[in-house]
Amino acid sequence: MIVGAGWSDASGTGPIFGREAKATACAWVDDHLGELLDWHAHIWNLAEPAWREYESQAWYVSKLRAEGFEVESGSGGMPTAFFARWTNCSDTGLFIPTLLTYAEYDAVPGNCQADATMETPRSGLNRFAPGHTDPHSALGISTLAGLLATKNAMEIHNIPGTLLYTGEPAEKMHGSKVVHGLRGYYDAADAIVSFHPFYMLPLCNTARWDTQCGAYYSKVYSFLCDSPETWQLSSADPHSPIPASHSAARAPGANLSLTTMYTMSRSMLDSMLPASGGWSFSDAILPDGQATADNLPHRVARVQFSWRTPDIEMAEHILKVLDRNAQAAALAGHCTVEERWVARSRPGRTNHVLAQALYDNLVEVGPPTYGSEAVEIARAMQRSLGVEAAEHPFIAESERLIEPQEAERQLRNQMPAWQTNWTSDDYVEMSHYAPLVRFYVSRPALASLPNVSAYPAWVMNALGGIRETISPTIVTAGKTIAGTFLDLLTKPEILARAKAEFESRAASEPMPALLPADFEAPFDLPWPDYRFDRFNGERRW
Repeated sequence: MIVGAGWSDASGTGPIFGREAKATACAWVDDHLGELLDWHAHIWNLAEPAWREYESQAWYVSKLRAEGFEVESGSGGMPTAFFARWTNCSDTGLFIPTLLTYAEYDAVPGNCQADATMETPRSGLNRFAPGHTDPHSALGISTLAGLLATKNAMEIHNIPGTLLYTGEPAEKMHGSKVVHGLRGYYDAADAIVSFHPFYMLPLCNTARWDTQCGAYYSKVYSFLCDSPETWQLSSADPHSPIPASHSAARAPGANLSLTTMYTMSRSMLDSMLPASGGWSFSDAILPDGQATADNLPHRVARVQFSWRTPDIEMAEHILKVLDRNAQAAALAGHCTVEERWVARSRPGRTNHVLAQALYDNLVEVGPPTYGSEAVEIARAMQRSLGVEAAEHPFIAESERLIEPQEAERQLRNQMPAWQTNWTSDDYVEMSHYAPLVRFYVSRPALASLPNVSAYPAWVMNALGGIRETISPTIVTAGKTIAGTFLDLLTKPEILARAKAEFESRAASEPMPALLPADFEAPFDLPWPDYRFDRFNGERRW
């Protein structure tokens, strides 16, 4: 037996048919739970990395078309993105709301884990293949559950409105939402619901209030040694019959430039920004066919730097440092440097009206609850790690609600007074196009034990793929989204107040987009990918 969350409509307000519509949506989620978990397992096992989510995107496109949505595949020029639309028409001549939510489905290289109670990669793959960590698989299926439950209730109760659903690849790089926003895909939305499985307290089973996510910049620097023969013209052996003798001094090349920039930038971290404020800096070296050792200069090497900051000013300062370092490193290696943006996101814009409306629905649904099967799975994991299994293995907060205002108070206690935003996620770009609420439902996570160090990463990854443990997240989030959508569709005063707040905040603090309108997603760079065996069709990492 899989235990999820129930829906109590005893406290519902507004039109009777609004409460009945919520009950209908709740029943749809319960009735289709087996299918939802099958869908989740499919996406979770695909575990395709950023910009390479071909099968995951194709599955969503096919499913949405089968459900009656008009779907644009490859929206915004991004092969693994999509844009879906469905309308329930009305002849009333009144305003018809347009509501949007979205799916994410990219996984993370190096996190391949089976849905098991011990550390082991998924069948046929090595441990360095991708796996879902957050997990985005549950994010997408939860929002899909809410979307389809809302659609079902709208049809049965004849509620007019339009539902939009976007497929957002490469969330780990803030990849697609910037592009969708610049291309106008969010312009028609009157409200947006953004969901993520919980992973950091106190943002557990709640909605963000004032403190939204901050700025995120990500850029790839490509060092190109296109003219190695000009490094030292006089170095060739004059007696050699080969003008470009292998005995000649070779240009330092692209790898030298990359490592120079990498070490220089890493050694300058304490000079970039103050040692407070919750900013972070990360890097990745992209493979580009340079794995042969020979007495030839490396022609191309690429490094990606990503940084998260509370505000744009801090992000811009890091950018200036990196750009200078890139030019110096290119000169040292006899290279030129090409710069390519991956993402450049603004901090988020809050909306109290939507946050309260959604949290009211989360209260009606109730927090996730873990049944006996989920508890025993968690206890088995603890035993596999050589520790005594706890009677209550899950984090206690994962089965509790916390009011947005209280979560905000606790969050502010952890932050410097001057800091306005915390952590990073690309939903922030969407918040500049329409009123948006960001909410969290707990994902399964084990409580810490006395005298035991932190759990290894595979534990949480596995819990995110096991049906019995991930089910409560999907059920709770799906019902909460459906209830919020149905309130916005049947209570026009909520939407009117949310839009008035959005317009007021936008006017008082304008934040124009940070990339040009014609910006193109960098899906063509050599991102990590699966390869398919042409003889048997199997995936190899």
